[in-house]
Amino acid sequence: MTFPIHSRGPVLIVGGGLVGASLAIALDAAGVDALLVEAAAPRADAQPSYDERNLALARATVNGLEAIGVWAHAREGATAIRHIHVSRAGDFGSVRLQARDAGVDALGWTLPARELGAALLRRLEDCTRLQRLAPATLEGIEPLPGGWRAQVRTAEGLRQIDAPLLVGADGTTSFVRERLGITAETHDYRQTLFVCTVTPEREHGHRAYERFSDDGPVALLPLAGRRCGLVLTVPEAQAAAVAAMDDTAYLALAQQRVGWRLGRLSRPGRRFPYAIQRVAASRLTAPRAVLVGNATQTIHPIGAQGFNLGLRDALTLAELVAATNDPGDERLLAAYAARRAPDREGTMAMSHGLVQLACLPQAWLGPLRSLALLACDRASPLRNEVLRRGMGFRGEPPRAVLERTP
Repeated sequence: MTFPIHSRGPVLIVGGGLVGASLAIALDAAGVDALLVEAAAPRADAQPSYDERNLALARATVNGLEAIGVWAHAREGATAIRHIHVSRAGDFGSVRLQARDAGVDALGWTLPARELGAALLRRLEDCTRLQRLAPATLEGIEPLPGGWRAQVRTAEGLRQIDAPLLVGADGTTSFVRERLGITAETHDYRQTLFVCTVTPEREHGHRAYERFSDDGPVALLPLAGRRCGLVLTVPEAQAAAVAAMDDTAYLALAQQRVGWRLGRLSRPGRRFPYAIQRVAASRLTAPRAVLVGNATQTIHPIGAQGFNLGLRDALTLAELVAATNDPGDERLLAAYAARRAPDREGTMAMSHGLVQLACLPQAWLGPLRSLALLACDRASPLRNEVLRRGMGFRGEPPRAVLERTP
């Protein structure tokens, strides 16, 4: 005989990466009981998503991290982005976005993923309504009246956990998504992303640069200590050769791709490659279950919107769960899916459309792209809309990310 799960039981979060940990913290801050299951040990050097990427955190994201008490642990290592310059190799025109045009002190901040991960771990230690199982592995789930029963393998053995709401925050190859029977559409961009740090000849002045080409986008992100984060995309067929380059050859390639706006690049750090795919779940929810972050959408890193989008998933879900007695209620999950649809679909379309249009080599597209860049740069209403969306204020954002200035 099975008994119904009490609707006030803990929310079960599977996956303790950047988004899963943020959701756990947000629920704790809202007074909601939760249980976090994470395959990696609770250390920054053990969590795969706490890696060497340099994250571009949108303004809304930093507002949200501040609201849940994470930013206080991360701000020291962050660098403000006050200007963004976007161009395309071989095309005329560019888009220049400035914080002062939006009436703010910064459009966003850059922060190494490992430092954000360390900040999340420090904040998790202060949670009082959260249970953490790490390292632990989800081995199976089965539906019960009013929720789910999960089989979780820990160092002490197999545990059964009953919860009124199951949250899949377990990344692109989500086990939870697969077990819920939610399909996902995958698009392989046949590109590889290389990330490292470099030192430019000139001060970055809190400017971020993004430049498109036939071979993919490249970006320079401002970091502390006059360093910059270099993000270089190459066709998949060239990835092995680029990985084998010595520093001199790699810097020459980066210089050719990014240009000379900051002068000569030097002192490259260790390179880390990432294959790029787009994965989109066919739906966000199942009965008493929901997907967040990369489990529901993994997008091209162009525009640096992946974690920003995932955090808005987490904070929206936490906001809705905090306002109800039953976190798995069908109406709550329908409201979550409706709230997230405009932001999710708009951001995914922007990301996919940019990489398709900005990096296509057809000569006839050049004049059209150039005119679009000029229009965005010179038409204030269009530029302001780009600024607003780039800062993470799209659709109906969670309350935690909204501005608190008078």
